[in-house]
Amino acid sequence: MSDKFIGRTQEISVLKEALQSHRAELVSVIGRRRIGKTFLVKTIYQDQIVFELTGMQDRPLEEQLRNFAYYLNEAAQSKIPLPPPIDWLEAFMQLITYLKTVEKKEKPVVFLDELPWMAKHKSGFLSALSFFWNSWAVNQHIVLVICGSAASWMIQKVVKHTGGLHNRISRRIHLEPFTLSETEQYLRANNHVKLNRYHIVLLYMAMGGIPHYLKEIKVGKSATQNIADICFSKTGILRDEFSDLYAALFDHADNHIAIVRALAQKRQGMNRTELIKTAKLPNGGSVTKALEELNQSGFIDILYPFGKKVNNKLYRLTDEYSIFYLQFIEKNAKGGAAAWKHLSQTPEYKIWCGFAFENVCLRHIPQIKHALSIGGVYSVASSFAKKGTKTEKGTQIDLILDRKDQVINLFEIKFHNKAFVVSKAYAENLTQKIHVFEEATKTRKHIFLTMIAAFGITHNEHSINLVDQVLSLDDLFVSSNSTIQ
Repeated sequence: MSDKFIGRTQEISVLKEALQSHRAELVSVIGRRRIGKTFLVKTIYQDQIVFELTGMQDRPLEEQLRNFAYYLNEAAQSKIPLPPPIDWLEAFMQLITYLKTVEKKEKPVVFLDELPWMAKHKSGFLSALSFFWNSWAVNQHIVLVICGSAASWMIQKVVKHTGGLHNRISRRIHLEPFTLSETEQYLRANNHVKLNRYHIVLLYMAMGGIPHYLKEIKVGKSATQNIADICFSKTGILRDEFSDLYAALFDHADNHIAIVRALAQKRQGMNRTELIKTAKLPNGGSVTKALEELNQSGFIDILYPFGKKVNNKLYRLTDEYSIFYLQFIEKNAKGGAAAWKHLSQTPEYKIWCGFAFENVCLRHIPQIKHALSIGGVYSVASSFAKKGTKTEKGTQIDLILDRKDQVINLFEIKFHNKAFVVSKAYAENLTQKIHVFEEATKTRKHIFLTMIAAFGITHNEHSINLVDQVLSLDDLFVSSNSTIQ
């Protein structure tokens, strides 16, 4: 295994355990596009893979079968190549015949990548895969890895399959984006980039912890320069990624894109009624399905307002790249790399920084809990909003930790390039915010006001006796292995 492999400790352990077990293993690997699923499997199983097949996007059954024949002939090194099978059932029969000839010095691995592209409607792929597993593979000393970027498809069609694959998945991996700590490690190990943590957070806010995006970051350039090159220049891979991203993951992606565009208009999130109205979509099962698929694929999160029932949930767009694309790239790509250098000096940029940093914090709640020494305390993350009236003031709190030890953390999140100073007016605003929350919720729990600021805060007469805890960027960069889940 490469000494530059970053993170993925639990996932690597799962793959190795499947290889070392004494039974057949069916492993599903799920994760969004560009997350590194194929790299993970090929790196860990590089010496054990005896057959691999990658589906072809938007290609008919005939071409998929020809693709299978090519891979099988390559694996078998056939002097007389087999013709393409007539259907998937024959394809898997041919695969069984080949696997019987493989010399088994160790447990062999069969790797089927981008499964959703092969298993189109009426293709017969899933029933043939069920035949392969149930009639032969389950009784062999073998690992079958199935992989797909369309996470929701994989969950509904394979993991929760009601046919021949029902309850057949023995191990599951859901690959997540890199954390800030893993991003820092990746940049140093693979790109030799040694930017400070402020610059790394800027990069993360624009493109998230997606390895395929991060590999484009160049040494010797600031975050601003790298974003300009990767997102705005004519050769930048993220300039046009949005147009391919959702289409590659979802069939009939128009609803998904409409939802994403609508949620981008309100960073705090929307309830279903507001979302449907903004996206101009009919209220029905198609919207429910699209929301579920976007959530399972990691593009949106579901937040539950403090003290509200489940049906009051909010949908919030959390995919960093999608937010950044809709905010800046889509409108300014024609300006080239120079466009970002101008945009990064505008008030719009400062507003984006604030919301984007909140998003980063929401992705790093385990690290936040670790920093507060409450990793072992059960807590629920939520948000709070109260509309103001003529007689009562309203407020918005984007992150709350409601703890079982009779404490509530109210978070105030600020992103500045130096220590944040709590002014008299700001302190009064925070005091009012706490008061509105206590009055509206009638909570009897103790309230801790917790600030997360990039470089901490400058303690003064206004912060003393008001701010209970202060976290900084360094707290968000704690390794996942150090946090107590």
